[in-house]
Amino acid sequence: MARVAKPGGRPIENRASPIVRRGGRTRRLVRFLLFVAAALIVVDALVGNRGLLAMLDARRQHAELAAAIARQRAENARLREEARRLTHDPSAIEEIARRDLGLIRPGEKVFIVKDLPTPAAP
Repeated sequence: MARVAKPGGRPIENRASPIVRRGGRTRRLVRFLLFVAAALIVVDALVGNRGLLAMLDARRQHAELAAAIARQRAENARLREEARRLTHDPSAIEEIARRDLGLIRPGEKVFIVKDLPTPAAP
């Protein structure tokens, strides 16, 4: 507190008015409210609908979907090649007929070889 001299004589103390004290309290309240608002904004930026966690999850989903699309494209290319072979290559048709259907050409002989089970060791 500063001392101010009166023109007539003794110095008097200059006391802070209640408005100044209330201004300090108001200032603290404003700072607290700004801090709370900033904290809410940070929390929303991290976990909100469009926050950091949602963005990371969306990136992960995007990578998974991109990998699935790449697998599907590779599978489509393989199937296209197989369809092309089946329509234009007679040896491919014969290969599938022999493998899947067990067909043989006239005059061929089929030998079925069965494996003998191994005897159990005493």
